Amino acid sequence: MNQANVMTAMEFPIYGNQFPYNEWTFIKTNFLISLFHIFFFIIYVGSKTLIKKSNKVVTSLKGKTYLFPSIFILFSVLVLIFNFGFLIDEYTRPSWKAPDYNISDLLIRTKVLFVIPLAGIVLCVGYLRKRKLPLQKLLFVTLSILLLLFILLVLKNPLTEKRNALGPIYLLLIFLFYPRLINSNVKTTFLLFFSMIVVFPALQFLTHVDYGFAELVSNPSLILRKNDLSLGFMSLNYDAFVNIGVVIEIVENDGVSFGFQSLSAFLFFVPRSLWPSKPDSSGLVVGDYLIDKYDFWFANLSNPLVSEGFMNFGYFGVLLMAFLLAITIVFFLTWLNSNDYLKKAIAFYFAMHLIFLLRGDFTNGFSYFVGTLIGLYIIPKIIIYISGFILDQKVWVSKKK
Repeated sequence: MNQANVMTAMEFPIYGNQFPYNEWTFIKTNFLISLFHIFFFIIYVGSKTLIKKSNKVVTSLKGKTYLFPSIFILFSVLVLIFNFGFLIDEYTRPSWKAPDYNISDLLIRTKVLFVIPLAGIVLCVGYLRKRKLPLQKLLFVTLSILLLLFILLVLKNPLTEKRNALGPIYLLLIFLFYPRLINSNVKTTFLLFFSMIVVFPALQFLTHVDYGFAELVSNPSLILRKNDLSLGFMSLNYDAFVNIGVVIEIVENDGVSFGFQSLSAFLFFVPRSLWPSKPDSSGLVVGDYLIDKYDFWFANLSNPLVSEGFMNFGYFGVLLMAFLLAITIVFFLTWLNSNDYLKKAIAFYFAMHLIFLLRGDFTNGFSYFVGTLIGLYIIPKIIIYISGFILDQKVWVSKKK
């Protein structure tokens, strides 16, 4: 609404990505968004009855208060040591300079290995919440949490990570240690809405303000000037809506991809050296189109889930994306209601990651989440199973003797 209001005031309406404003494209974009939301709501409400709270007790952690925190501390320290050179490079690399590592290497390091300390923290919090520990064990678990937190903050911090990766992690820490702040839909929605619609544009305004500090102090109303705050919503940080219109134009010119475009997400792990014709991520497709046709200067843009579906299968693709999203959310709600803290953590992380996944593009959002799923759930489960199995075998052998 804000972008449309700014557009109509221009003699030649044009968005920040050089895409021209067109009323028919604007209406069609809103129609696709409405279609997506209505169908999503129907599927979500209809399938939500399948969610049942699990009473299953996670027995793999029982009696291993010292073992698993120690193992995760060891793994985290090894990750820190073996990636020390990488971290130094990231700390010293200017923000404008591209990293010297390939995409697969970056994904494995930052999205898989660097979240293993977070898995250890989740398990330790599970110990604290599920049982009353003796003082000695309580101190050990508390110290383990502090050490793992320190390692996590070294690996995951604003100097080496983008905000779309840090947000879900730090919000997950709040969920673990002080859940009452975000333990309901209303609280979480208010937090995210206030952050994205009020705080973030206001910070953009303050960092690009044309007034001096003395002027703002003497006349605080300058901060609330409508036109200045509107500029924040016209930046590329809020390009998701207009990029749906870009995709509509791309489909009108080139047709739908019949699922080929989505292969870049589901087969993200296949290197381009083995698959030269591998499709580019949809955000890059949108950026290249704007560069070629409208002389834009930036290629890697967002592409929301709505237009992701439209690009692949047209109107059916919009409905398909809404259906898959609803089913996925219901599935993770069952994890949120389980007694397994690793499942709870992944479910909450996914909910926060949706901000990035819904904005797109789908390739990056999907691959980043899969990486976190491996580092925060699959690898920890393998570690727990193997170490628990070895310990149980030793106990069984000693009893037999």
